[in-house]
Amino acid sequence: MSRLRVLFRTTAVRLSALYLLLFSLCAAFLVFYVTAMSQRLLEQQTRDAVTAEVSQIEEIYSRAGVNGLLRTLERRARQPGANLYVIAGPTGEILAGNVASLQPGFLDQEGWTGEAFRYQRYTDESRKETHVALAHVLVLNNGLRILVGRDLQEPEKFRVLVRQALVVALGIMGIGALIIWFAIGRNALKRIDRMSDASTRIMAGDLSQRLPMSGSGDEFDRLSESLNAMLGRIEKLNEGLRQVSDNIAHDLKTPLTRLRNKAEAALAHKATNAGYRASLEEIIGESDQLIRTFNALLMISRVEAGSAAAEMSDVDLSQSVADCVELYEPLADEQALKLEADVPPDIHVSGNRELIGQALGNLIDNAIKYSEGSDNPLIKVSLAKRDGTIAVSVADHGSGIPADKRGDVVGRFVRLDESRSKPGTGLGLSLVEAVMEMHQGRLELSDTVPDAENNRGLTASMVFAPPSG
Repeated sequence: MSRLRVLFRTTAVRLSALYLLLFSLCAAFLVFYVTAMSQRLLEQQTRDAVTAEVSQIEEIYSRAGVNGLLRTLERRARQPGANLYVIAGPTGEILAGNVASLQPGFLDQEGWTGEAFRYQRYTDESRKETHVALAHVLVLNNGLRILVGRDLQEPEKFRVLVRQALVVALGIMGIGALIIWFAIGRNALKRIDRMSDASTRIMAGDLSQRLPMSGSGDEFDRLSESLNAMLGRIEKLNEGLRQVSDNIAHDLKTPLTRLRNKAEAALAHKATNAGYRASLEEIIGESDQLIRTFNALLMISRVEAGSAAAEMSDVDLSQSVADCVELYEPLADEQALKLEADVPPDIHVSGNRELIGQALGNLIDNAIKYSEGSDNPLIKVSLAKRDGTIAVSVADHGSGIPADKRGDVVGRFVRLDESRSKPGTGLGLSLVEAVMEMHQGRLELSDTVPDAENNRGLTASMVFAPPSG
């Protein structure tokens, strides 16, 4: 009983019960409506047949007289399935016909009898059976009364048969609907139970759990899909938070230690004002690097949280790429590198101009940083449409990134330069990936020269979906 109470509390079962009730009411209305219409139709057909017969009798009487009429009625009364015929005198006594008795005074009024009446046949006198009929009374000019009627037993049987057939058919449909209703409710309850179990494990801290899906694509699957996407997002953010905590503890410990050592060294030794100034400048430099690191972390968190999504607008990507290349050209020249751009005009995307520019700047900055000492000083920035997408690519000819490491370098504080000989925080590619996820795009990493043994280079591509409309 408790399971049934739970079952009846589900929305699917309540809706099914409501539909079943509505179906039952409509079915009952249909039964009464169809049977009433069938009875009315049969009664009308009976009246039409009797009216036609009365017209024939009047014609026979006018042509053959009373004797001809009596012979005709006697002959028709003896035929199988004959109508009802009564020939009565002016006072109402039955003279001939196939009806044994009628209600008293029934033949006094000419025309239709109005409502159905009861009568007895000759074969029914011993069994005292009565029948129901409709009739028309015709009064001749000599006072004789002629009754022409039709038994309603067959129409009544047909009406009962139609009603029984409808009741049986609708009853079977109702039972089927009840079974389907129970099955749907039970299935819905099972799916809700599975979702509740998964939710319990998720609330217990297991964010790797996902809500079950049946593959039917119904509203439960759509809800599970949305919640699973949300859980995946939460899991990724939690994992990012854990990694950030670990990486901050590991990667920021070194610059903080250097800060402390520099301050301690400046206090421990007697030094001139110039020495103190140099120590303070070194401390400020280390502090600026820490600030840059925290700013990068805050920017990544802001992007991943989606707080910049409301700032989306139409972005002239061609102009943004050209501006960014122009900004980094002096830095490339200082490193004896050549920065080229292949940017066709009038390519637009929907996005955040500031974040796209910052992400592209990170890619160009990495290309300049890791192209030092390369045999090929060319860095090429290109913008192109390909396979229904829009890609901004930065290609260098540096040492590149091994294929098995490309999934790791987008993590926070991950740097392949374990000696930390090059400046940087290890957050550049993390920011680029976060920006591309916010734009429903992706970051692709590949070799610039795939067949080279050394200095394969790296091509980093920001792939956008084209703007809708």
